[in-house]
Amino acid sequence: MKCIALTFDDGPGKRTPALLDVLRKEKAKATFFLMGKHVEQFPDIARKVAAEGHAVGNHTYGHPSLTSSSDHEILDELRLAQTVIEDATGRRVTMFRPPYGHTDERVLRLAGEQGLAQVMWTGTTLDWKVRDAERIRAAVLRLARRDAVILMHDVVPQTVKAMPAIVRALKKRGYHLVTVPTLLGGKRLEAGVSYP
Repeated sequence: MKCIALTFDDGPGKRTPALLDVLRKEKAKATFFLMGKHVEQFPDIARKVAAEGHAVGNHTYGHPSLTSSSDHEILDELRLAQTVIEDATGRRVTMFRPPYGHTDERVLRLAGEQGLAQVMWTGTTLDWKVRDAERIRAAVLRLARRDAVILMHDVVPQTVKAMPAIVRALKKRGYHLVTVPTLLGGKRLEAGVSYP
């Protein structure tokens, strides 16, 4: 089966429900790396993401660069986000994505001690910078390949706007849109290990 994982960072936000509607209509699943402070703002949306069968990950509480944070700060960011996300979704989170992709052995080790696997990406749309629905769609199609993990942001309005066209185009190319754990064969992601 030809699978691809669409992942969304920095949410939940005001536009996340519109994105969830598209995914539901198209019977597609995605992975959301949630920021603790946004989950506090929109707990119902975070709950909805999990309830609709999408995978949920930790994207820290306040989105700092972890490589320039102390051990204590890193643990605080991860633990606080864990607690907030679990309270909102009722789900134990087992994966995280470092903000800006800033990571190293130390970050990975500390995350591992919190029972978290690190999930990076095979390609990014740079949607936060581009902010153009057509260019975001083109970027996803350019990056699409079997087992790709594509980075986007559900807080970027143009990304949400581009989603119906993106999902249809990927399906036309024979892709199944799945969560990161499904993409990895449904096996448990190992804490302290970086994927893909």
